[in-house]
Amino acid sequence: MLNETIQKVSLRHPDKLFIGGEWVTPYTASRFEIFDSHSEEVAFTVAEAGKADVARAVAAARKAFDTGPWPEMSHAERADYMRAIAEAFQRRSDVFARAWSIETGILFKIAQARIGNILAGPFNYYAMLADSFAFQERHKSANGMEALLVREPAGVVAAIVPWNGPGGLMAQKCAPALLAGCTLVVKPSPEAPAEAYLFAEICEEVGLPAGVVNVLTTDRAASESLVRNPGIDKVTFTGSTAAGRAIATACGERIARYTLELGGKSPAIILDDFDIVTAAKTLAAGCTFLTGQVCHSLTRIIVRRERHNEMVDALAAQVGALAIGDPFDPATDIGPLATGRQRDNVLAHIERAVSEGATLAAGGKRPAHLEKGYYVEPTIFGNVDNRSTIGQQEIFGPVLSVIAADDERHAIELANDTIFGLNASVFTHDVDHFRAVARCLRAGTVGHNASRTDSTISFGGFKQSGIGREGGIDGLMPFLESKLVVADQPYGGG
Repeated sequence: MLNETIQKVSLRHPDKLFIGGEWVTPYTASRFEIFDSHSEEVAFTVAEAGKADVARAVAAARKAFDTGPWPEMSHAERADYMRAIAEAFQRRSDVFARAWSIETGILFKIAQARIGNILAGPFNYYAMLADSFAFQERHKSANGMEALLVREPAGVVAAIVPWNGPGGLMAQKCAPALLAGCTLVVKPSPEAPAEAYLFAEICEEVGLPAGVVNVLTTDRAASESLVRNPGIDKVTFTGSTAAGRAIATACGERIARYTLELGGKSPAIILDDFDIVTAAKTLAAGCTFLTGQVCHSLTRIIVRRERHNEMVDALAAQVGALAIGDPFDPATDIGPLATGRQRDNVLAHIERAVSEGATLAAGGKRPAHLEKGYYVEPTIFGNVDNRSTIGQQEIFGPVLSVIAADDERHAIELANDTIFGLNASVFTHDVDHFRAVARCLRAGTVGHNASRTDSTISFGGFKQSGIGREGGIDGLMPFLESKLVVADQPYGGG
């Protein structure tokens, strides 16, 4: 264990909830314990909100939207608050990085390098749109009248944040909602609530009007009451496809708006002109980021049958050289999974893959040298049937499956043969060939020779990988409602 002082996360009010601009005592005395992913010890606790707490958070956000100043402010005024939040994120980025590593197992050196921009970037980007985005457009109606297309805030938003990338995913949801003029109830995962608590502290520091942002951590039943609360106009959710289906059903019953960023089983097609070892280095490195706990990870490696064994061997060699251990150790290449439940789930998938006939080429168990921690060795499977469990279900861990294809057309068919469509990649030196294959893939993003997702432009999936997009202009639109205002006045041009 490294110096324990680096692994502390200090929250000012862990026993309270942030509602209506104040830190309030919850109606329940229950607490969530958050475990250090390396030591398996309790790192900190936070208050557990019940259904009554959810109701008062929604009421506070509703009041702030219906009667408060936030929706009435200009976009430029709201942008000033957002820039102040971004600056605070940068100042406290080290605390956010420590929390991310403790909760999820991401390497601290990676969290440190990325967290500032991950948090502050969306707030600065959407603040910039205050001056450039067309929130009002002048039109001529069909009968020649003066018409104004106005984009107004969608209302009160429930932002439900997952445990794997809590800070960045929270920022991607909250920043566009705030620019639009919405108010928020932020619901982090019980496994990773620190980032939301720190965000609430920042909202208090910058003087955000009361009720604009409310933060509370709940169990599944109370979360469902949030989604079903009639005071919530829109739900934005990142998480499993199963949970997304339940949210879509609940919202559909009352025609509430929703955006869903869900699971993936993303393919990487290795075309014949691309070097196997070079591809293996890139793909194995994907295991090291967040220990594979990434929805858009390239986990299905599709290669022509004659090159299958070479790819399996190359991947096994790459992951076999990775140092697995304490995420706060600078020498570590890959850390633990976030929770004991996730570790057990990954190991169960590995065991099932073996039973279904896949060839275990590397890893597949807990590291022998680590007595504690939610660790699983980076794992490589060959001879994977694309229709098998491991070929179809999201594992959310450091597990790669190599799938043999007869030819390029068959590779594309295999890539698309899944309920998911989040991310994909094509490895080839011919950029025109890459673009041609990319257009055949049913995925929200297709990268060239690597995973190249970019949430500053647009991120989201086809099929059961979600509904809607986050990032860029596409990420702002779901928080706006279009209103056409037609005057009894002829259009004057201009």
